[in-house]
Amino acid sequence: DVHPEKSGLFLHLNTNKRSVTLDLKTATGKKLFFELLEGADAVVESFAPRVMPSLGLDFETLRARNRRLVMTSVSNFGQRGPYRDWKSAEIVTYATGGPMWATGLPEREPMSLGDNVVQYQVGAASAVATSMALYSAEASGQGDHLDVSLFRTQASSQDRRTTMLIGYQYTGERNVRSPVGASTAVGVRPCADGYVNIMGSSQRFVDVLRMMGQPELVEDPRFSDLVARAQPGASEEFDAYYIPYLMEHTKRDLFQIAQSHRLPSGPLYDSADLLADGHFQERGFWATVDHPVAGVVTQPGRPFIMNETPWQLRNPAPVLGEHNEAVFGEMLGYDRQALVRLKRMGVI
Repeated sequence: DVHPEKSGLFLHLNTNKRSVTLDLKTATGKKLFFELLEGADAVVESFAPRVMPSLGLDFETLRARNRRLVMTSVSNFGQRGPYRDWKSAEIVTYATGGPMWATGLPEREPMSLGDNVVQYQVGAASAVATSMALYSAEASGQGDHLDVSLFRTQASSQDRRTTMLIGYQYTGERNVRSPVGASTAVGVRPCADGYVNIMGSSQRFVDVLRMMGQPELVEDPRFSDLVARAQPGASEEFDAYYIPYLMEHTKRDLFQIAQSHRLPSGPLYDSADLLADGHFQERGFWATVDHPVAGVVTQPGRPFIMNETPWQLRNPAPVLGEHNEAVFGEMLGYDRQALVRLKRMGVI
């Protein structure tokens, strides 16, 4: 059933976090926020640019109460500029930022990547920027206001457009869009039980031919050198030989066969494949959590291992307002009677 606290993405991204409810449009809610601010290192917000100033919570107001505060504002197009107040969506930002132009088949319309890619990228950029600003605040005693936009994150991303730009400077030819990373003997191809990605570029092309058992194809003028293999249509012509071979093998078998020929490769895993992979299991990647609404869930755990300060699963993703008492009561000193009153008032 549809439920805001049963979403797999919500459960994963909010693991180990705490949740409070607070109406910032009320004077009492703002007072509680300022009390929390006194002990805060950073505030991360993703409202439209006009919202925080309209609430009286702009950076200058917050900094007056905490000089070391780092405030990270994440928005579609940034805090300033002619697009500042425009609304957007994942696919719109991917398009206006530029990457969509280079994604898809040359004879078809540009394509978008899967859901949430843009938001994950801006999340990673925001995390790095906030971490750097916190180091600066610790050294200087002065905080900073960080302006991070989804639009700029996409416009500055280093993807295949960079390769196109450099290639154009050398050849004067404007490359057309192509499937991500796909060229002759390079990229994702179908196989018996799914898809596999084998990197057979430049000098590795001969290794692909040996793997296929067709080394004589290197004499074919369509594939005999790198320039020939880069010509329009060369990839499709080679696939007439390549894909029938791949379709005779499973993705896992092809992964091992390609390794034996020293070819970088990898099977394209779905969720079931990931859960069953022994490498992930041995490294303790998966975490099992017992959520009060969603029940027992297996989800991604630590993305990296810190040996001296290991990651711990402290609590599942919280339900809305689960930690009101812990934060406003234990941290700020409000007793139960006061919390009940705040709840009745609609402040928390």
